[in-house]
Amino acid sequence: MSRIGRLPVDIPEGVDVKVKGSNVRVKGPKGVLQHTFPASMDIKHESNQISVSRPSDLKHHKALHGMTRALIANMVNGVNTGYEKILEINGVGYRAEINGKNLVLHVGYSHPVEFEPPEGIEFDWDNRTRQIKISGYDKQVVGHVAADIRKTRPPEPYKGKGIKYLDERIRRKAGKAAKV
Repeated sequence: MSRIGRLPVDIPEGVDVKVKGSNVRVKGPKGVLQHTFPASMDIKHESNQISVSRPSDLKHHKALHGMTRALIANMVNGVNTGYEKILEINGVGYRAEINGKNLVLHVGYSHPVEFEPPEGIEFDWDNRTRQIKISGYDKQVVGHVAADIRKTRPPEPYKGKGIKYLDERIRRKAGKAAKV
């Protein structure tokens, strides 16, 4: 049996979960998330726990079992506490600013690059530490927005300039050897 899939998901106070067949709706203080899971997975809501079971030991069902449980746990955690990703800007003249709700990046192009946050996403810019904080209640959307922002100017290996995740390590290259 799946080690992840067999664990029940605890529902904290303030979070409301509705299960109708394979459709799960989670409502909490941060927002509302809804997802339709494969019909073969059996999702049960008992008191303040959600459990997921699979119909057979086929490889396909084993994979869906753990994934379904993990996605439900991410939904419950997201509407309760939320998720955040932190990006760091490195480079001379590279900067960001918040314009209303939008994030405006000045990262070496002839024009500023502007990002409009999707629903449930907030941007925060700290000028002192040069960090962009992306926060929201949907883990997938937070990660996708962070990846899109990083994609505008990925870090390069020679000087390390660009936008990188806070915990990301950039493998540096030596560059050209001097002529003797």
